[in-house]
Amino acid sequence: MENVSKRTRHHALTVLIIAVLALLPAACGQSAATGTNASGSGDQPASDQSGDNSNGKTQEKVVINIGVQGKTGILPYAREKALFEEALAAVNAEVKWHEFASGPPHFEALAAGRIDFGAVGGTPVIAGQVGNIDFRAVAVTSDGKKGNMIVIPKDSPIKELKDLQGKKIGVAKGSSAYNFLYLAIDRAGLNRDDIKVIQLQPDEARPALDSGAIDAWSIWEPYATTAVFQTGTKILVSGQDLNINAPGFIIARTKFLTDHPDLTVAFLKAYEEARLYFTTHIEEVTDDLAKSQKLDREIVATVLKNSEPLLSPITPEFAKAHQEQADFLYSVGAIDKQVDTSKVLESKFVEQALNELKEGK
Repeated sequence: MENVSKRTRHHALTVLIIAVLALLPAACGQSAATGTNASGSGDQPASDQSGDNSNGKTQEKVVINIGVQGKTGILPYAREKALFEEALAAVNAEVKWHEFASGPPHFEALAAGRIDFGAVGGTPVIAGQVGNIDFRAVAVTSDGKKGNMIVIPKDSPIKELKDLQGKKIGVAKGSSAYNFLYLAIDRAGLNRDDIKVIQLQPDEARPALDSGAIDAWSIWEPYATTAVFQTGTKILVSGQDLNINAPGFIIARTKFLTDHPDLTVAFLKAYEEARLYFTTHIEEVTDDLAKSQKLDREIVATVLKNSEPLLSPITPEFAKAHQEQADFLYSVGAIDKQVDTSKVLESKFVEQALNELKEGK
């Protein structure tokens, strides 16, 4: 655990992207459940040869490796219901899932060729670009307004953002909640030297908040709502309160896009079909997630109410918001170089996927 207020500008870059770069040659990353290396399917190759076609020739089967985090989003639900397995089997693709605690470890896995797709917030995307990881953000999955919050213990004396001065705040470095924290304190007239940032993954931060080891926690859903229901934690401020537009993205390994453009489109079509079912069968989805994830139904219902999942091309508005996020991180010294975020944004695959679905293909 490190106090960011004592770091130099150069080290600020390091702490932002350390989760992305530190273990590039290593295994996939941390499991959201245990904090250990993802196991089992993490070592599957990108593709393999299996079976014969009707002409007696070997037919290639491609393994699509998908990163997943959290318990209540589109990808966790699709994994639980095997929706991608069913959809992608039609194009002779096999699905392997890899679980991570947050966005940054996805980029370790992308860099090592261990995953092909994932869904993350905008800050990990910026960190990945700063770290020169070869990837593309191929679609927008949320506007980010409702997803991030700063929460405090139920008996906390903190009443408003300016009261965070001098306080210890837990956050997963390089996550969307990391950028949100600095945007929030900026709105309060504070800077990074005014707070004590403690690097914690969600499964570490929750007990730290409950025990009083930290004074506040910058976190995303469903962790915020779960804490509210389970321990009376209070929401100090949300992205919606501050009207912060911080889009999240589907990310993809560039080599997979180049080698398998058709499967990229198929993946995005499967995602959109899962999203449409998810959003139009909300009561059924709530029941399923509450049961499968062993969560209180009221918690799941509240999280889903606060969620507005999208599958959208990267519109000029989303691109502008993402560039502004990168510029802000540079302005506060969280990254030490300016980046042109448009260089990693690519909408052609999602545009094709949505058009094909519209045409009934």
